[in-house]
Amino acid sequence: MGKITGFLEIERVDPSKRPARERVKDYREFELPIVQETLAAQGARCMDCGIPFCNTGCPLGNLIPDWNDHAYKNKPELAIAALHATNNFPEFTGRVCPAPCEAACVLGINEDPVSIKLIERSIIDRAFEEGLVKPVLAKTRTGKKIAVVGSGPAGMAAAQQLARAGHDVTLFERDDRIGGLLTYGIPDFKMEKSLVDRRIEQMKAEGVTFKTNVDVGRDVTAHDLKKNFDATVLSIGSRKARDLEVPGRELPGTYYAMDFLTQQNRRVAGLPVPDSEAILATGKHVIVIGGGDTGSDCIGTSHRQGALSVTSFEIMPRPPEERSPSTPWPLWPLQLRTSSSHDEGGKRDWSVSTERVTGNGKVEKLHCVRVEFKGGRFERVAGSEFELQADLVLLAMGFVHPEHPGIVTDLELKLDRRGNVEVDPQFMTSVPGVFAAGDCQRGQSLVVWAIAEGRKAARNVDQFLMGRSELP
Repeated sequence: MGKITGFLEIERVDPSKRPARERVKDYREFELPIVQETLAAQGARCMDCGIPFCNTGCPLGNLIPDWNDHAYKNKPELAIAALHATNNFPEFTGRVCPAPCEAACVLGINEDPVSIKLIERSIIDRAFEEGLVKPVLAKTRTGKKIAVVGSGPAGMAAAQQLARAGHDVTLFERDDRIGGLLTYGIPDFKMEKSLVDRRIEQMKAEGVTFKTNVDVGRDVTAHDLKKNFDATVLSIGSRKARDLEVPGRELPGTYYAMDFLTQQNRRVAGLPVPDSEAILATGKHVIVIGGGDTGSDCIGTSHRQGALSVTSFEIMPRPPEERSPSTPWPLWPLQLRTSSSHDEGGKRDWSVSTERVTGNGKVEKLHCVRVEFKGGRFERVAGSEFELQADLVLLAMGFVHPEHPGIVTDLELKLDRRGNVEVDPQFMTSVPGVFAAGDCQRGQSLVVWAIAEGRKAARNVDQFLMGRSELP
């Protein structure tokens, strides 16, 4: 603990943001860096608790008090070493993780918690700027070949760990770029893709082979995997979107959120999007159904495309402004959250269910009703029906399970009751030598869980192949 009275003397600082009226004109990141003096002061607020609940609040078990102290003492080499000890990609989590560590911060019981996420992002950004992030090369090669299928955060983490253990790793991705939803889901204004690209270069130097535009399960079969690799890690995500099953859903103008977001990320990257397939909010009344992070990303993207209006609906009741008593510290709190995209404009509404979509050859109106959650189900509130003009409806209601056609069916994997890939405690599927990590076996979750499970799966693969493992 660098400054014993720091938490008493220093107030929390959140990252500064570019003004909303400025940032909606482009797709650059909206958060601004902080100066070293501010970073040190925020690190000084950490109490280095006897039981640091921030560690357990974080799925990665990050050594948060350690790197907070290093940030306070301005020791960037030690700070990045502590950060990388548990997290392969802190520049991702430092931007898009909701920070369950802060919700579990002991200081947060009766004061503002430590700005853990801000400190994390600042440490890794400085480390890259000062050349402190270098390839970690394996001391010996094992001769074992491993296929990692899916290049999201779970796949990237598993691939990097296994390469560092000395295995020959091939990372397959069916899209034309590496990164999964980091690249084609999360908007650039939240995380610029150069961050992914520089990690790819590091991983290439460490020996990972990347193969894009390869749909494993079709271009590469289950037989090919068994024949050419000693083990396989599936990290294919949870890409089967929850649909809106109401009359009129088929009308042009209703799309899955991920299709909308992917297109814009391609435009920002300078990649082609056929005009005949373009999904744009420009000059339209946009309705986003779903109040999570994906819905928020649709709101921010719609603002930047020049929507006439943006309205977002959530079927659940409006959360309380402060932490709900049902989720006491150190649990992840049930409370209202306002993202940068919400700050940019638009209307939010809760306890709304869509009953039908109407229009003359395309979406024109959304017909909705207020609902109440009673006895484990949603019930219509009599007389609360209303309708809204809609030119574009974006479905951001989450994902139900991984896509089954392809490698899941080709391998004849056993699924759990939710349709996810079933694994044992060692992350092995029902097929020996085939492991699964991240959303495809856990269900839709956070980037921090994906990285954590990619690391755990890698250790278990190493143990399976070598009989022992020194991977953390």
